[in-house]
Amino acid sequence: MFLKKLSLINYKNFESREFEFDHKINCFVGANGIGKTNILDAIYHLSFGKSYFNPVATQNIKHGEEFFMIDGEFQKNGQNEKIVCSVKKGLKKIIKRNGKAYDKLSDHIGFLPLVIISPADRDLILEGSDTRRKFMDGVISQSDKQYLQDLIYYNKVLVQRNSLLKYFAANRTFDQANLSVYDEQLDQYGTEIFKKRKAFLEAFIPIFREQYVSISGGKEEVDLGYDSSLNEEGLLRLLELHIERDRALQYSSVGIHKDDLNFEIAGHPIKKFGSQGQQKSFLIALKFAQFQFIKEQAKTTPILL
Repeated sequence: MFLKKLSLINYKNFESREFEFDHKINCFVGANGIGKTNILDAIYHLSFGKSYFNPVATQNIKHGEEFFMIDGEFQKNGQNEKIVCSVKKGLKKIIKRNGKAYDKLSDHIGFLPLVIISPADRDLILEGSDTRRKFMDGVISQSDKQYLQDLIYYNKVLVQRNSLLKYFAANRTFDQANLSVYDEQLDQYGTEIFKKRKAFLEAFIPIFREQYVSISGGKEEVDLGYDSSLNEEGLLRLLELHIERDRALQYSSVGIHKDDLNFEIAGHPIKKFGSQGQQKSFLIALKFAQFQFIKEQAKTTPILL
């Protein structure tokens, strides 16, 4: 799979611009601030329906304009595919494949597998667990649509459960039967997500280690650890055990939305004990492993930015 043509209208600093690409390697050369990264972000936008750097859609519209449009022509499995992503202020984002709009934007995820390597990837090491969960979920979702749907449903139920906990606190009341309805749904979706995350890491970690060895020459040992409360107990039981805490906090304090990935080098957290060079090598190996994993799962070569 590769991108043949790209057309931008009112996207970030571009008023109107078209690009044609080779099917192998393409390079952008130019002075700072002319939009090289914006071109890469536009390609990412076509794959995921959002910007990698600024997920607020309207903020990617060129200053003074009312809309943007990104038009890409791809070749995938010997067929031409035309993807258009457009945003107009005050209206819903639209993504079209060959002229037909998606009913749900999530249906598009995984159709154009893509991996991006960016300086912003340092957030995977420096920021909180949410960033690392998003990385893991993003990799799995590109090849498993059911996983993505389970994740969407889980997050919806989580919001509803948290709202109910706030209602209980505000009205000084409590209804266990009502709360149990949400607990059972969280257990249903959360357990499946947990199982697939574990299976993913079992397949992903050997690929990651191999990539790191090829970069570092095998001088250090690296590892990824999956930190989840579900490793010790089922989610439904955990929700029952933490109910008093959840009522006090007014939100759900346990579940797969609290999972984390531990990044380690020589048995220690790379955030604290890894040098700048080791951290960069770790992240590049992580992204190369992502590329290789998606390639194997999707049976097609992802775009690498």
